[in-house]
Amino acid sequence: MHADTQSPDTGSKNGVFINISRRLKKTAAAQPYKRAVVFPVGRDSAGRVTYSHYTFLQLDRESDNIAAGLESIGIRRGMRTILMVKPSLDFFALTFALFKTGAIPVMVDPGMGIRRMLGCMKEGRPAAFIGIPKAHVLRKLCPKYFDTVKIWVTVGRRWFWGGYRLQDLQEDREKPYVAARTGRDETAAILFTTGSTGPAKGVVYTHGVFDAQVRQIKSHFDITPDEIDLPTFPLFALFDPALGMTAVIPDMDPTQPARVDPTRIIEAIWNQGVTNMFASPALLNRVGAYGKANNIKLPSLKRVISAGAPVSPANIGQFSAMMSKEAQIHTPYGATEAVPVISIGSREILAETKELSEKGYGMCIGRPIDNIDAKLIKISDSPIETWSEKLLVKDGEIGEIVVKGDLVTRQYFMRPKDDALAKIRDNEEIRHRMGDLGWQDKKGRIWFCGRKSHRVTTRDGDMFTIPCESVFNNHPAVFRSALVGIGPKGEQYPVICIEINKDHGNEDMDTLERALLKMAGENPMTEPIKDILFHPSFPVDIRHNAKIFREKLAVWAAGKI
Repeated sequence: MHADTQSPDTGSKNGVFINISRRLKKTAAAQPYKRAVVFPVGRDSAGRVTYSHYTFLQLDRESDNIAAGLESIGIRRGMRTILMVKPSLDFFALTFALFKTGAIPVMVDPGMGIRRMLGCMKEGRPAAFIGIPKAHVLRKLCPKYFDTVKIWVTVGRRWFWGGYRLQDLQEDREKPYVAARTGRDETAAILFTTGSTGPAKGVVYTHGVFDAQVRQIKSHFDITPDEIDLPTFPLFALFDPALGMTAVIPDMDPTQPARVDPTRIIEAIWNQGVTNMFASPALLNRVGAYGKANNIKLPSLKRVISAGAPVSPANIGQFSAMMSKEAQIHTPYGATEAVPVISIGSREILAETKELSEKGYGMCIGRPIDNIDAKLIKISDSPIETWSEKLLVKDGEIGEIVVKGDLVTRQYFMRPKDDALAKIRDNEEIRHRMGDLGWQDKKGRIWFCGRKSHRVTTRDGDMFTIPCESVFNNHPAVFRSALVGIGPKGEQYPVICIEINKDHGNEDMDTLERALLKMAGENPMTEPIKDILFHPSFPVDIRHNAKIFREKLAVWAAGKI
């Protein structure tokens, strides 16, 4: 039985058939012999990296074969399936095979830590599990987290745990696999957030949301058919086959972008003629610093897309020096629940907004992309059931960023309380509360001022992280800073935590503290800050190594004051 005959088009609008895997099939027909995925498999005796690859035709056929094999063992439309496979050729083939069957891959970032990862897996209530041998060892050691799973598939060597092997499901087929006729609103995947400001939540992605993301990325960034991408974050790599871009898998640990070997990233760009790269701010900084020290040039790069946390103008300027004058670094803004929704390029940042950011105006994240409707509403920690224009802030006032559009997800997986806090119903549509604060200038640009949950609420009013921190970040000895509040909400005491720039030298701490306090006193925004604490290394998120865990710093600071 083919997947498209199993059930009606539940969730479709006006009978529209949308399955994100169709984009792969179209590219395979248009550019069958273009490389789809390039994977580093080792090095030769001279130390040169060797690669394996799939063309688009090969990737499409292989995912067809796997889709038929998965369907034959019961992994079918609507079945939630944990996928624990490292970035590889198999990762791409399996993901698109699951899309073709209509099954629902449950994606959990292993970098979030084993305990949290296991909790996410259990919350996803999966019926099937596909993973490498290490993943199967984990599920045997912690069986209570997988009590809903009935079908097991091992990618690689199977030991004592039974189930199926992927290699046994990859039989060549004479006819193409017919993809499930999924609808626009039918669940395509469940992607878990990092949980950097709360518990990790499963975000429900529909085939329509994926399709809207692909259209928006392709249009806004002007992606052309000859593009070659270096995606240093695995989940973003999945967009490449749908965009028709070649994905070059980097030789790195994706859970440690701040510790990446810059020579491996530069090597891949030079070897493959990479035109596009996604990089977290931490990776951008590390590779940029190496490039600056060694006078490296990357002429093939047309664009770099950096996201996951605010990207400082200094970081952008440092990396831009390696690129051609025509190339740009884009800093799209979004979240797992809605991305990309707002964006700005490096030329505008370095020419116009950099100076204002350093003075404490916030980080300019740009203008809404294409059909995204972005608004700013009054700051509130309470649920908002229905949309009203009365929620909007006055011009120039800081408020919470709220977005609406085709790529905005409508709900979390089985978390109605979180839905109530994050979603606002606007007739038949949903507006998503980003949980971030900002203000809008007269040019229509939005300036990011930090997370809503990170604002410091004092007796004299709110203090916002990004504007305050930018004042201290101007000092050459400061690598980064973090504003935290001590005490109950409404009566919090502001403290600034400082991580020293290790390349700056051994500056006397007392002298530095006096200098930073003087800077604080000269700016009305930071004048209330009377305490500065030096921290050896800020706790940061594992996904991008860039988001500061201010909640942990606040607990640490409370023990110091």
